Amino acid sequence: MTAALAPRSARRTLLLAGLCPFALSGCFMVGPDYHRPPAVISAKFKEAPKPPPGWTVAQPQLAEISKGKWWEIYHDPELNRLEEQVALNNQNLKEYEAQFRRAEALVDEARAALYPTLTGSASFARNSRGASSTSANGGTLVTYHTQVTENTWTTSPSASWEPDIWGKVRRQIQENVTSAQAAAATVANARLSYQAQLAIDYFELRYQDSLRKLYARNVAYYRRAYQIVENQYKAGVTDPATTLQQKYVLEAAEASETQAGVLRAQYEHAIAMLTGHAPAELSIPEGDLPATLPPTPNAVPSDLLQRRPDIAQAERNMESYNAEIGYEIAAFYPTITLSAQYGYSGDPVQTLIQAATRFWSLGASSSETLFAGGARTAAVRQARADYDNAVANYRQTVLAAVQGVEDQFSNLRILAQQYTQQNDAVTSAQEAVRVASNEYLAGTQVYTTVITAQQSALQYEVTALQIREQLAVDHVTLIENLGGGWNVSSLPTKASLQTNNPLLPEFLSPTKQ
Repeated sequence: MTAALAPRSARRTLLLAGLCPFALSGCFMVGPDYHRPPAVISAKFKEAPKPPPGWTVAQPQLAEISKGKWWEIYHDPELNRLEEQVALNNQNLKEYEAQFRRAEALVDEARAALYPTLTGSASFARNSRGASSTSANGGTLVTYHTQVTENTWTTSPSASWEPDIWGKVRRQIQENVTSAQAAAATVANARLSYQAQLAIDYFELRYQDSLRKLYARNVAYYRRAYQIVENQYKAGVTDPATTLQQKYVLEAAEASETQAGVLRAQYEHAIAMLTGHAPAELSIPEGDLPATLPPTPNAVPSDLLQRRPDIAQAERNMESYNAEIGYEIAAFYPTITLSAQYGYSGDPVQTLIQAATRFWSLGASSSETLFAGGARTAAVRQARADYDNAVANYRQTVLAAVQGVEDQFSNLRILAQQYTQQNDAVTSAQEAVRVASNEYLAGTQVYTTVITAQQSALQYEVTALQIREQLAVDHVTLIENLGGGWNVSSLPTKASLQTNNPLLPEFLSPTKQ
């Protein structure tokens, strides 16, 4: 009866030993709980566009930037087609995505420490030994020596467990989970950066297209002017110097037209790389730089905390380093290990699984580092310094983000004014060319005046086109600095980064949602 009750008692003991540490492990975690430090941020943007008195700017709101496909606000099908390929084919982005998957795996690896380690073993041994026996044979004692062979079979599953009483494992899980979230934000930031770079390269390519067309128009005009003065020279009504002057103006414009093709090819190659293609696989038809741009989105600095993936990355890093402090503090507390073993050992195999051959054991041990030369204290100080560094980096990231938006708001406002003024200068320069040409034909002005007016008008047109180019680039940069269509809710949640396990009660979840 005693043998029959022992296994039942052992099972109860094992069950209690298994449940108690789970309850203990949910009691507390050493180390500071995380609270997001405040960022250095203003209530509004200094350089944001201001509506006229009595008017309220309503369109477009920041949340209306195409829900992630922010480039669609430019209404350019070719740009849309290219942007869609960045997330699919960009090799640098795939590298960041692989790093995120590695961070996910580290979460699962850390979670494994919450559960017991189960091992199973089976062994067989065949042993031979000598044996002797004595018996009476006709009144004489006779000793017999024999060789005995025995088989021993053993099967023994065992378990060991270090219950997370002080929260060391849960702090490590928290650290890995938040690091994984930071890695996800890194992926989002890289994707936004490559998409913005593609849009910038695309508008730079369109600038080269428009610049080439501008030079082509002037080449056609200069060619006609050269033909006129050349005919006049042949008729003897003008001098050779005038003809040569008009000729080098024509040739210089032709060279500039050709030069525009150099950078266009380079931008096309860069776009091919961003979309994951070899340059030979991508050809972009010629087009024009947009004459107008969408209105600038409305935003306040606090929006950046939710919409900038680099800020989200810095914020997640803070919690990760905060968890590291708790992990290092837990090293000051003892490590408790529970162990259990249950098995059978005997011979032969047919009678192995029976009460007579059963054995079991339960054990518990505790260990504590009594002296480590200050290593544990130094590790805590290092973890606190890492956290302080992360806080400073977070606040600096926010400040840099606000500065970037302010820069682009002011750039767009000032460049828009400059573009209007430059267009006025282009109009005046073109009128000067017309007047100088008429005066030359009337014989009241030398042809050098016409050439000077032509060169000035062309340079003014080039400058106006450069301003349009910079407006497009700064507009894309502003959208990027505002976070594009990204939102912090796009980050994977803590719960999604951890596999649900029915053995772990919900209230003992190592990290909160």
